[in-house]
Amino acid sequence: MTDLFKYYGLDWLAMILSVVAMVLLGNKVKWGFVSFMFANVAWITLGILLLHSYAIVIGNIIFLITNTRGFIKWNKTKT
Repeated sequence: MTDLFKYYGLDWLAMILSVVAMVLLGNKVKWGFVSFMFANVAWITLGILLLHSYAIVIGNIIFLITNTRGFIKWNKTKT
């Protein structure tokens, strides 16, 4: 049970936000990008402070940029 919150629940928060984002985007709701952005920030924080993983940090910075771009371009495709 102690391993369940080994990373203070930050890993669970990141996963929940990622799943919510996938459901929202699957239903064509642009706010899924925002949920993914919060998940990316959580993963970056986890990667830097607790896991010390460059791969998680670099990957999620790229995903954060991609999700920001998707959110911005969403409105441009609707007009």
